[in-house]
Amino acid sequence: MFYDLKGEANMSPMVGILYSAVKENSERLRFITDGMSQEKLDYKGPDHNSNSTAQLIKHITYVDLNWVYRIKGQPLPQSLIEEYGPMIDENNRLPMVKGMSLNTLMSKYEGVLSMLKDSCSQLTDGDLDQVVTFGHENEKQATLRWGLWHMADHSRYHQAHINQLRKWYRS
Repeated sequence: MFYDLKGEANMSPMVGILYSAVKENSERLRFITDGMSQEKLDYKGPDHNSNSTAQLIKHITYVDLNWVYRIKGQPLPQSLIEEYGPMIDENNRLPMVKGMSLNTLMSKYEGVLSMLKDSCSQLTDGDLDQVVTFGHENEKQATLRWGLWHMADHSRYHQAHINQLRKWYRS
């Protein structure tokens, strides 16, 4: 198999490469969760205190949705906060997700990726220099360039957790 990061035809070069990194990691997430049973999706590790795969997919989706709206230069609508959120619960943990099907979780995730693709097709490489605020506790600032890179990196980071859960589940 041959791997490369190539931009989309309708995106400026750097935007396309960064979008490609997000897209490649989304394909990897689909691959590692494909066919996962509900029991495996809801599994929280041997001590029952880890985040489940369902929680992690929902979290990745919500983080990416927030970045899509930063890229758009718009606040995240309350209706989407209610549908996809919250970022963390009252105990500063990822919100509990139990019984939500893989199909539902991945459909929502793919919907966010579709919004990202549309937003990226409207960006220029120069737009990547825009600075936005992010973070749910102490606000930080980053460029849109960093935000797109972060989306890919963040997904990959949590995919490692999902792979660990899969390993624990098998044993």
